[in-house]
Amino acid sequence: MITITAFNWVPDFAKGLVRDIRVRWACEEAGIPYQARLIDQHEKSSDDYRALQPFCQVPAYEDEDIRFFESGAMVLRIAERSEALLPKSDPGRARAIAWMFAALNSVEPSISFLISLDVFNVDKPWAMEARPTVEALVKTKLGHLARRLSGREWLEDRFTAGDLLMATTLRFARHTDLVTADPVLGPYLKRCESRPAFQRALDAQLSSFAEAA
Repeated sequence: MITITAFNWVPDFAKGLVRDIRVRWACEEAGIPYQARLIDQHEKSSDDYRALQPFCQVPAYEDEDIRFFESGAMVLRIAERSEALLPKSDPGRARAIAWMFAALNSVEPSISFLISLDVFNVDKPWAMEARPTVEALVKTKLGHLARRLSGREWLEDRFTAGDLLMATTLRFARHTDLVTADPVLGPYLKRCESRPAFQRALDAQLSSFAEAA
């Protein structure tokens, strides 16, 4: 049994976006059972939790063999156990892993920077000054991605963990229409979110917040 740590409360704008949803989704796609251990904002800074997650974030991962952190690493570990997320052989396997890293390293940082400006620093003069440059960077990254996906259903010839991480990254921009209004990326994200495994993962995360409330 996999145990995933998750918050028992987050602000409304973060519901459905907290990174444990990636791991929940991977488990659902792979058919691997998991349970969530809910923590509060105080517990995330405790010495015990720091030993599991050095950056005081969620999720953290525990199974019978290992305890570790970082959502991308968790998705990779789960994907390695399931051909539903990762082809067994190259080149499909290598390319799926490359898209996993692309989501986290090439696309997510610029979107995260935009969120920092729009959500956490919206009233600060420096943020307003920086926003056009950051939005232009996001559009450039999304443009490259859209060109790859043009005429394709998935990043490669089938859904993989690369699509899973890319979709959860694109969802971070939901406070804008940069993804949803794009004629390629909007339908792509909708295809990902329409997968039954994603819907189960989303329902599970939102249920955790409802129970805490």
